[in-house]
Amino acid sequence: MAEPWILLDHLALAVRDVRDAVPFLVGALGARAFEAGPGRGFRWWQWAFEGGGRIEILEPDGPGDGFLYRFLDARGPGPHHLTFKVSDLRAAAERAGERGYQVVGYDASQPGWQEAFLHPKQAQGIVVQLAESHPELRASLAGEWPFPPAPAEVPAAARMVGVRLRAHSESRARLQWEELLGGACRARGPELEFRWPESPLRVVVEVDPVSPEGTRAVEVAADRPLSLPEGPHPLLGVPFVALER
Repeated sequence: MAEPWILLDHLALAVRDVRDAVPFLVGALGARAFEAGPGRGFRWWQWAFEGGGRIEILEPDGPGDGFLYRFLDARGPGPHHLTFKVSDLRAAAERAGERGYQVVGYDASQPGWQEAFLHPKQAQGIVVQLAESHPELRASLAGEWPFPPAPAEVPAAARMVGVRLRAHSESRARLQWEELLGGACRARGPELEFRWPESPLRVVVEVDPVSPEGTRAVEVAADRPLSLPEGPHPLLGVPFVALER
């Protein structure tokens, strides 16, 4: 039997209208359409960057009291969850429970996509999605969910390096991202960097015992100047920061 594995797959951002994301993700960062489809109470689109990193955009759908409407009403647009692909969802959920996490939304009813979540109150300010995916068992979405129109000119794609977060302690960060989710940890002064084999993305955690936990920024890099807003993007709700290549 193959060894169990976990890898960081993508970051999901919630917005009220997916068209708000296109001018920046595509027009400024050069991301390419990857995959899209329906969800329960939302629709989703993924864009891919150089090297394979992806951002998913969630747009609410259905009754106005759905979970994504409530999220946007309470917090505004911004990071909703980080998705980790796992080889065995049940085993991953059991590991989380053994380490004191309350697993919510466990759903293994669909053979092609099974999922469970760690609540942000326990998961350092962001929802963590655990997903066991079997693409061969999922219905093809090709051609069913068109992407919003892209700008006339699309630049070379930037690279999505990863996500920067904040945790109250090194022990909390290591418990979640290393012990539970299997990231290889490297200490960098007051920061911790976590990486996963086969994943192009990383998580960098700033240890700060006072400030609120949660997402600090999306890190990107490119061989060209990037036009990035100062502070949180006005429509995507999170800062994007450029790193040197």
